[in-house]
Amino acid sequence: MNPIERFGTGVNNFFAEFGQIVLLLINTLRYFPRVFKDRRIILEQMAVIGSDSLPLVILIGSFTGAIAALQATNLFSKFNLVEIARPFIGSSIATVVFTELTPVLTALVIAGRIGGAMAAQIGTMQVSEQIDALEMMAIDKNRFLGMPRLMAALLMMPVLAVFSNIVALIGGYALTSIKFDFTAVTFFDSVQRFFTLRDVIIGLTKSFVFGGVTALIGCHIGFRTTGGAEGVGNSTVRAFTITASSILIIDAIFGYLL
Repeated sequence: MNPIERFGTGVNNFFAEFGQIVLLLINTLRYFPRVFKDRRIILEQMAVIGSDSLPLVILIGSFTGAIAALQATNLFSKFNLVEIARPFIGSSIATVVFTELTPVLTALVIAGRIGGAMAAQIGTMQVSEQIDALEMMAIDKNRFLGMPRLMAALLMMPVLAVFSNIVALIGGYALTSIKFDFTAVTFFDSVQRFFTLRDVIIGLTKSFVFGGVTALIGCHIGFRTTGGAEGVGNSTVRAFTITASSILIIDAIFGYLL
């Protein structure tokens, strides 16, 4: 194919796959009224996405806050403005942590750990014809496999973001106290004085959307896995690649709109 044909084929494939993901979302949302009946499956997925991922999220969150504090203080230190900016450093760190770093980095961690795992698990079921067996028993794959994962991701991602926010602030305070002798009163008073609920709401909204995107793409890639063990491996990598790209694109859209 010439370059124009390749470009057209790529655009066509993109919109075709995007439409398939939207259809999966619609078919999965139809089963949300069954949440109470299927609560056992949903709780299992919530444990996998939430509590099992919490140690890694806490580790990433603590270093996220420390890195944000390091970059902020280095910038002020470069121009000898640390003392002038001291009352505002805590709030600046909190703002960037709440609105950008925590939602995005937590989502990328979950995309790698959970999104790829969803694609691998469902892909293995697909190539081993377990999903065909479910359909033979009149069990809709969207209800049994898709809905619990989507619901669990929507519920647990904001919770993980809250934990990440807390440890990120602690990490930011730890670095500023070690490097520039910030006291807890100075740092957290700055956070409190310039704190706005809007920053937290933006971050939690992003986490909610990122969780849904991670689950949808993981399930979508898994349902369309072919090619045996090699296909499962390719689906795992593809799920993380597409999810990570989607998270960054959606974050850029949020940044433009908000």
